[in-house]
Amino acid sequence: MALLLQLRTVSGLRGRADRIAKAAFRGLSFYTRVLENCEDEARFDETFRWPVASNIDGNEILEIQVFNYSKVFTNRLIGTFRMVLQKVVEEGQVEVTDTLIDDNNSAIQTSISIEIRYQALDGTVGAWNDKEFLETPSIHSEGDGRYPLETDSLLSGHRQGSDISPGKSNQQSAERSFRRAGKGVFSAMKLGKTRPSKDDHRKQDEPAVLEAEDLDRKAMRQGCRLEPDTISLASVTAVTTNVSNKRSKPDIKMEPSAGRPMDYQVSVTIIEARQLVGLNMDPVVCVEVGEEKKYTSMKESTNCPYYNEYFVFDFHVSPDVMFDKIIKLSVIHSKNLLRSGTLVGSFKMDVGTVYTQPEHQFYHKWAILSDPEDLTAGLKGYLKCDIAVVGKGDNIKTPHKANETDEDDIEGNLLLPDGVPPERQWAHFYIKIYRAEGLPRMNTSIMANVKKALIGENKDLVDPYVQVVFAGQKGKTSIQKSSYEPLWNEQIVFTEMFPPLCKRIKIQIRDSDKVNDVAIGTHFIDLRKISNEGDKGFLPTFGPAWVNMYGSTRNYTLMDEHQELNEGLGEGVSFRARLLMSLAVEILDTTNPEINSSTEVQVEQATSIADNCTGKMEEFFLFGAFLEATMIDRKIGDKPINFEVTIGNYGNQIDGMTKPVLRRKKEGGDGDEEESELLQNSSEDEGDEDGELVSVSSSQPMKPLVTDRNYFHLPYFEKKPCIYIKSWWQDQRRRLYNANIMDKIADKLEEGLNDVQEMIKTEKPHPERRLRGVLEELSSGCLRFVTLADKDQHHSSRTRLDRERLKSCMRELENMGQQATTLRSQVKKNTMKDKLKLVQNFLQKLRFLVDEPQHTIPDIFIWMMSNNKRIAYARVPSKDILYSIVDEEMGKDCAKVKTIFLKLPGKRGFGPAGWTVQAKMEIYLWLGLNKQRKDFLSGLPCGFEEKKTARGQNLLSFPPISLLYTKKQVFQLRAHMYQARSLFAADSSGLSDPFARVFFISQSQCTEVLNETLCPTWDQLLVFDNVELYGEAHEMRDDPPIIVIEIYDQDTVGKADFMGRTFAKPVVKMSDEHYCPPRFPPQLEYYQIYRGNSTAGDLLAAFELLQIGPGGKSDLPPIDGPTDMDRGPILPVPLGIRPVLSKYRVEILFWGLRDLKRVNLAQVDRPRVDIECAGKGVQSALIQNYKKNPNFSTLVKWFEVDLPENELLHPPLNIRVVDCRAFGRYTLVGSHTVSSLRKFIYRPPDKKTQHWNMTAKHLNGCLAMANRAHCSRPTGEIVVNMEPEVPIKKMETMVKLDANSDAVVKVDVSEEEKEKKKKKKKGGGGEEVEEEEPDESMLDWWSKYFASIETMKEQLRQQEAAAAEAEEKEEMEIAEGSKGQAKNKEKSKAPKDDKKKKQQSAPEPAEKKNKQKIDELKVFNKELEAEFDNFEDWLHTFNLLRGKIGDNDDNATEEERIVGRFKGSMCVYKVPLPDDITKEAGYDPNFGMFQGIPSNDPINVLVRVYIVRATDLHPADINGKADPYIAIKLGKTDIKDKENYISKQLNPVFGKSFDIEATFPMESMLTVAVYDWDLVGTDDLIGETKIDLENRYYSKHRATCGVSQTYSIHGYNTWRDPMKPSQILSKLCKEGKVDGPHFGPGGRVKVANRVFTGPTEIEDENGQKKQTDEHLALTVLRHWEDIPRAGCKLVPEHVETRPLLNPDKPGIEQGRLEMWVDMFPMDMPAPGPATDISPRKPKKYELRVIVWNTDEVILEDDDYFTGEKSSDIFVRGWLKGQQEDKQDTDVHYHSLTGEGNFNWRYIFPFDYLMAEEKIVISKKESMFSWDETEYKIPARLTLQVWDADHFSADDFLGAIELDLNRFPRGAKTSKQCSLEMVTNEAELPMISIFKQKRVKGWWPFVARDENDELEITGKVEAELHLLTAEEAEKSPAGLARNEPDPLEKPNRPDTSFIWFLNPLKSIKYLICTRYKWLIIKIVLALLLLIMIALFLYSMPGYMVKKLLGA
Repeated sequence: MALLLQLRTVSGLRGRADRIAKAAFRGLSFYTRVLENCEDEARFDETFRWPVASNIDGNEILEIQVFNYSKVFTNRLIGTFRMVLQKVVEEGQVEVTDTLIDDNNSAIQTSISIEIRYQALDGTVGAWNDKEFLETPSIHSEGDGRYPLETDSLLSGHRQGSDISPGKSNQQSAERSFRRAGKGVFSAMKLGKTRPSKDDHRKQDEPAVLEAEDLDRKAMRQGCRLEPDTISLASVTAVTTNVSNKRSKPDIKMEPSAGRPMDYQVSVTIIEARQLVGLNMDPVVCVEVGEEKKYTSMKESTNCPYYNEYFVFDFHVSPDVMFDKIIKLSVIHSKNLLRSGTLVGSFKMDVGTVYTQPEHQFYHKWAILSDPEDLTAGLKGYLKCDIAVVGKGDNIKTPHKANETDEDDIEGNLLLPDGVPPERQWAHFYIKIYRAEGLPRMNTSIMANVKKALIGENKDLVDPYVQVVFAGQKGKTSIQKSSYEPLWNEQIVFTEMFPPLCKRIKIQIRDSDKVNDVAIGTHFIDLRKISNEGDKGFLPTFGPAWVNMYGSTRNYTLMDEHQELNEGLGEGVSFRARLLMSLAVEILDTTNPEINSSTEVQVEQATSIADNCTGKMEEFFLFGAFLEATMIDRKIGDKPINFEVTIGNYGNQIDGMTKPVLRRKKEGGDGDEEESELLQNSSEDEGDEDGELVSVSSSQPMKPLVTDRNYFHLPYFEKKPCIYIKSWWQDQRRRLYNANIMDKIADKLEEGLNDVQEMIKTEKPHPERRLRGVLEELSSGCLRFVTLADKDQHHSSRTRLDRERLKSCMRELENMGQQATTLRSQVKKNTMKDKLKLVQNFLQKLRFLVDEPQHTIPDIFIWMMSNNKRIAYARVPSKDILYSIVDEEMGKDCAKVKTIFLKLPGKRGFGPAGWTVQAKMEIYLWLGLNKQRKDFLSGLPCGFEEKKTARGQNLLSFPPISLLYTKKQVFQLRAHMYQARSLFAADSSGLSDPFARVFFISQSQCTEVLNETLCPTWDQLLVFDNVELYGEAHEMRDDPPIIVIEIYDQDTVGKADFMGRTFAKPVVKMSDEHYCPPRFPPQLEYYQIYRGNSTAGDLLAAFELLQIGPGGKSDLPPIDGPTDMDRGPILPVPLGIRPVLSKYRVEILFWGLRDLKRVNLAQVDRPRVDIECAGKGVQSALIQNYKKNPNFSTLVKWFEVDLPENELLHPPLNIRVVDCRAFGRYTLVGSHTVSSLRKFIYRPPDKKTQHWNMTAKHLNGCLAMANRAHCSRPTGEIVVNMEPEVPIKKMETMVKLDANSDAVVKVDVSEEEKEKKKKKKKGGGGEEVEEEEPDESMLDWWSKYFASIETMKEQLRQQEAAAAEAEEKEEMEIAEGSKGQAKNKEKSKAPKDDKKKKQQSAPEPAEKKNKQKIDELKVFNKELEAEFDNFEDWLHTFNLLRGKIGDNDDNATEEERIVGRFKGSMCVYKVPLPDDITKEAGYDPNFGMFQGIPSNDPINVLVRVYIVRATDLHPADINGKADPYIAIKLGKTDIKDKENYISKQLNPVFGKSFDIEATFPMESMLTVAVYDWDLVGTDDLIGETKIDLENRYYSKHRATCGVSQTYSIHGYNTWRDPMKPSQILSKLCKEGKVDGPHFGPGGRVKVANRVFTGPTEIEDENGQKKQTDEHLALTVLRHWEDIPRAGCKLVPEHVETRPLLNPDKPGIEQGRLEMWVDMFPMDMPAPGPATDISPRKPKKYELRVIVWNTDEVILEDDDYFTGEKSSDIFVRGWLKGQQEDKQDTDVHYHSLTGEGNFNWRYIFPFDYLMAEEKIVISKKESMFSWDETEYKIPARLTLQVWDADHFSADDFLGAIELDLNRFPRGAKTSKQCSLEMVTNEAELPMISIFKQKRVKGWWPFVARDENDELEITGKVEAELHLLTAEEAEKSPAGLARNEPDPLEKPNRPDTSFIWFLNPLKSIKYLICTRYKWLIIKIVLALLLLIMIALFLYSMPGYMVKKLLGA
């Protein structure tokens, strides 16, 4: 049913103008084409058709509006015609001529004549609920201006002929809505114009009127502005966006990315474990990733072992496989060589979860250990670890490792992704497997054929079973023997923690075979898609539903080369089977006693389900027409080719060979017919018994014709073959419909975002308006989804997942719509970037929601067959071509012509083979219910006749087997190929010889070959004559076919190499149109070139398709013949199209060449640089001897060249280095292409805005411009006080704020603050006083370093806080709106200061305590280059490349192609420069724009390299450690610090400085490497980092020696630079031509127009005060960036962190190095000695622990006679690591009360690092270790109480561990000592033995009982006394109770009377203690004697036997 409107004429118009009309019905509107220059009558003669789903009601209205069309301004409404359709409904056809009415509803003289027809319901469509269509208008009629915005302001791709010019449609539709809403013009401006939806005009073909680019240009020409919300420009995506009715967009990227292996590295650091459950254990941690296992060392008898061990696992697999690998951490108790140990607890997570974390890592997080064998047990302990997963090219930012003193908050740092609750519960995952169908015939063994021949039985040759893998566990169903349709009805139960940290469940149907089982098909279920963790979320649930499995093709050979596809790697190329399954999760109640506590996988029987529960069986109809098949690879061009289309197994020629007996049950079906309907491709025209059609699934074979050398095409000219297939599937279209609606919203959003990014990239005006339009659309699209999806029918077959998913999608979209609306109001010019990120998150979320986990109809495969061999395929998702009556629900490619490129299957498609097109096809597809098939031809280009099979001749809806086009149009295509840039290097010289080949329909042409360039300017016009296109003329105008452009590299031998491809759509001119602006001549555009999945340059070209009318070619615009005869008959690009040129001068600064590698084994000796741009160029001076001096003698040269006015079209500039050899030979060394000259363009300032800020720029030379970013701030923010006398107070605050931004430093402490401090010190309270201020003599460089790291961490925290704050502020600002520009300027300054104040106020309290005095440096957690823009402020480095780029991404990285570097710069400007620049004082014409650059003569420099430490080194030895040492190389100097290697350390502290003398420029590349020392063999490189010292040396940022925060002349913070701050300041002022410095009284200094204040006194070592200006000068230096004109940020005193890289593992960080470099020119005074940064030596201490008494120790032993309980108590204690220094007291026997008296002294000497709070121990790791390894462990004293047993092992009773830095104060008496002291440490006052020195008290012993609860098992009274080694020497004390300073004997109750009570025990005591050793010796002696005796006794007998040979 449909409503048709024929709009004939509009007459009685006034004036002369362009007219356009719009017809709207039920919210769907269509536009006519624009009639240009019509006077009183406009003859439109166009027909529009609205398909309607519900009957039209007599009261509905049709509205037609007529406008005067304006290309630039809003269209002006002439009048409106509204008609109630009552008469139409009654009569079915009505002709009307009537007048229009204007805005005020009064008639005007213009009249309109139309005809309307209504085709009523014809019964073919099922009944739809009436609401559906009626709802649409109701949304729109709210009158709030939303209507026109409803869908598509996103329509991009005007270039391909958008159906309506954005300009006209939006403006006028928006205007109408505002009128309707009664708003004024202003609201129209605010809301932005929009354009009606893509869907609005899908059903009708109207011409495109005006391209947006042109609009934009024209608007600029006419000087008026156009609202660009609506204008789309995706210039790069010229074809990927699409606005046509009948074509859908092609996919540009060719190569399948899935399945290709990549490098991954998983690094795991096991730090420590806590609260392990168990007594006295020896824990080992096993780290398992995938199949690989690694173990830590064993720690003895401790429940909280400290490991700090680092493991690295390297993998080379595809991403899918990688992310499914499980990382399993398990703690094992007492493992040794003989026994595997018992599992304490384990933790599992998949690699994918780690990879999705921010920075791909978990850092310092606690994993909860649980026991998989025992579900009822709670947690088994915590394991602290770091886990990181790095792929190639990811760089991990390691949080800075300083002393980890922060007490660990375990609960707050659990190893879980965000949003996972810490208390995870156990759950059962039930995966029910019901049945499968459509399996391929697997078993091809010869035996099967023999068997078949002998017995004649034809059994199904497959024995399937299903295997499910989840979280590292596998479960299998039973095997169903010989069945293609196996029935299992089994459920597999996994028990796993919920939510699981493993994302995917892998379900595989396998074929059981005696030899090996093979996978038939694999499907992954992503748990994130079938559950929702929100508040209104749901547990994972799935089905029962069918899942489709795809894999290799279904032909059966013994070896399947694509077997991997069946394992789920890569994209499946054929349907394999479908499986009916479901999944449910049940959270376990572990308290329930019946529960099975094991986590083993169980397989149980499941109840079968009803047949119809997955949906009612429906008959589907798939129709396809092949409109074109071109670009067929020449390898297969000689054999006939045909195409086969399959959906599921329908249409498959192999499985459908026999025609099975039909056993299709009527109605409902039962899945059996799947197999039975597989009728082979029947050429006889017969029907089955229903008298219905028989499927035709493949085209007739045809011989291809030659297109050119590489490609063939099939002669599908006027006759286009068709296929059609009937298939039966459960009707679950609703799922796909919802996905389609969201997909379309997402597509539009993506298209709009591409646009916005393109606008930003090309600097088009107002991208923020476009973004607002995008958001507007997103919100209306979301609303539309909610209304459409809401009316989901509640049919029985909806699964729980369907219902929940729908609810959550609706929630998400509703929410997204609201967010989009709020965001829209917040988009401002300055917030663009952030908002864009947010919107991109929307896109990701939408794409995630679109993916429907429960499959319905399988995907469609199109195979190209040559000689019955399957060559290449394409896979089309069924949802994309699914038909629906509702537009939004329709698949995006349904009933449209889609261009698809066929690709090779599986691995064959990887790499270069996959990049060549196998075939390009234009195919039309339609899939829908058979009963809706009436419209299946509606989207085809018009003008064809159907050819049907004989029996379908007279049936109306019978599908054709081919289409015969009667209408054809002839065109001429003109391809204006101007230039390409940044192409791919295909030759070994690093250049290419590119030419382009253009394909259109079945023709192709090439441009000429340009040798040796990556940026060819072809400037060539290719003309394709007599291009025949089939179909109606007006359709061609909107929908021209696409053009494919391929770029090749010409080789002298062999065939040309493929370098990339791109697509374009031509601009079409019909024969009745004029060749005039705005559409013609077309403009050059950039098209992105792709090579595989990666981009490979851009093509600048324009394409026009001109219809050849009846008058022949003479009507076409003339082509100017070849003007330049030297190019032969090559046509250049005509004038109107090629860019407008103007004269530019290019100045080149030639500085020098560096690191040139050999060329063909010969060294480069006399290099020269050639610069070329647009055919002009200049050569540098020749370097006479590269070895002696690689710098150029002449610094600046220039040339003039004609460049396009439009900067975006500027050609690239080529830098080529050649070596001049003898006899005038040249060899190319390497080349570099500067693809964009933008950053080198110098624009002279306007006279009007001659601001000081600008004039400054000229002096600096134009390079300062290039770097304007941090040379000066935007003028608005700088407070410039022009008056000479500055109000001091104000200025001071300003400077102080800035100086203070580092949070700790004070420039000048005011009096009040000093007072405050004094008060604070007095009244600070007890705790405060203890923190004495650090003594100056104790401080060293490391104090400064650690303080700085704390500050850095603090700043990072603040940045996060500030970011959050800024968000809030921004929202407030948005609310305020802008209040005039003037106010704004002031406002913009204020917030900045506020923020700084806030930044200080936060850290102040913390710092007050002990950081008062420590000066700091800046710790950069990245390279210095990253912070200062590579120091390219005026000297740029260009890498010279050579050699071809590798074919696959893996092998050749850019690094390997670098053959050297050119240093220099360039400046481009329009030629006549304003005079004032050249006339300026001191202007040297030889240097042009490069004024004031230093000389490049060789210079001697002292380079001082400080290496602080390395972190996270990659292990180099088998033991998972490394023995690192530093190697430094600079020029000829090579320092290897081999003897000072650090043994077995991955985080070594080097603390060294090295002095090297170097001569720039010869030696300017510093390499710092870390090597691994090996006893035997060569040392391995761990990683290295390279620093270009020259750029640092010459940089304006002064990177030679960092500027400290304060100036002092002695102590740890001595000024390092030989020049004092005042000297540096004077020098800078002189160089920058800045007035100053003028030092004034009262601590003031004036530089330029700034005044700074600061202290003026300095103390020397003796405490004498002296007057000095240095502090003031330093203040200025630290704020140098605020100085107008010359200012830029100076490098502060710093430590930089550089990643270490290893050339063998490109792109993966091997660790990081903290270091800095100072440089001092040798012609200046020598610097002082190097700062001492040698690592702090640990201090020697002695800890004396006296164990006085124990109390309430639990009693273990029972008495033999009396049965009373007693214990033989002793106490064991140790301080270091693993009990190696354990000491025991004597035993207090037979304690009946748990009381024990000891008076026993332990003495523990130890080395301690105060700063890191760690004990340092050095010991050999094993007997075989070469040297001692240094360990740093926390200072923890462990005391244990034991029960001594004589014969059996001693029993462990309890323990306490005291961290010497913070442990609870002991209780005064035994009574007060409680369990609280251990469990709730947080609230108790903590003390540190290092501060208290001496502590005495009672502490509890604790152990865990059976229920894992902590219980108190005794108390100990102990005294801890800490002495330094010197003190200990002065007052020695004896061990135990020995001299000196002996302790008295304990007073123990007498044990003598026990003789009577318990003689046995006493005897045991005697024997065991006194005579134990004696008895053992006697027994051993006796044994020995017996042995000898036996030997002597039997020896003679044996001898005799042997001798006699018995």
